[in-house]
Amino acid sequence: MARIDICICTFRRPFLVETLRSVARLDRGVHELRVIIADNDEVPSARERVEALRKKMGMPVTYVHAPAANICVARNACLEAADGDFVAFVDDDEVVSQGWLKALLEKAQAGGAAAVLGPVRAIYEPDAPEWMVEGDFHSTLPVFVGGEIRTGYTCNVLIRWVAPFRALRFNTALGRSGGEDTDFFYRLTGLGGKIDYAPEAVVEEPVPASRANMDWLTKRRLRFGQTHGMLLGGSPLKRLPVVMAKISYCCVMAGLTVFSPVSRRRNWLRAVLHMGVAGGILGLAQAEHYGQPAAS
Repeated sequence: MARIDICICTFRRPFLVETLRSVARLDRGVHELRVIIADNDEVPSARERVEALRKKMGMPVTYVHAPAANICVARNACLEAADGDFVAFVDDDEVVSQGWLKALLEKAQAGGAAAVLGPVRAIYEPDAPEWMVEGDFHSTLPVFVGGEIRTGYTCNVLIRWVAPFRALRFNTALGRSGGEDTDFFYRLTGLGGKIDYAPEAVVEEPVPASRANMDWLTKRRLRFGQTHGMLLGGSPLKRLPVVMAKISYCCVMAGLTVFSPVSRRRNWLRAVLHMGVAGGILGLAQAEHYGQPAAS
């Protein structure tokens, strides 16, 4: 039997109720589950929603007020409150499948991984652009490099909460710009932790209208690239020529695929990603994306 703390950070998002209802429907097996909710708002705005569902959850619920409008403060509050064998993170705008946690745990126990990622499947509105639905630009999957996963994300993950990983915390300097999860998992693998993948551990995330556009996708890719570039290290003089070549290649490919709505946008977003990498290598400041009212 494993003890698992399911961590959910929230900031003014009513959808938290749907997330908690899906957690209450989990296939729990014989494991001991607890939910930790960290409210990142300046006032405890999520408390009433949590209290209204507490008796319906069927498992202990810990509510923590972690004000600062800084996602790392909330995530670290979850880790400080955690005392299980594993901690799982899921976002407050997602719905977990019934077998989600079971699939993550089975993969972790089978291979001894320090962390296991699951897929986040985007759910588009009926009026979402056709190219966006066809290209599925919002779903989240791990990136394999040489057959290995070197970093991860917190929208669907199980972490083995033992030493030395138990000492890890999220970098609050990245808590408004983003990239804190990438940084966290780079440090986890730096400690010798292996990251695995459980494709059956599905989480679904509705895509609101505010994110169903190229502007949002461009800003997201740019941020991803900046974080990666910031963490690369090494000499900028050696890194930049390679990155610039990748930018040029992706721009050329975007031109060659100009008549393909999906491929053209995909190639352009790859170019933007590498532009972000260049900015990260050069130490350019990242824009702040967190701390604003969340879309319902």
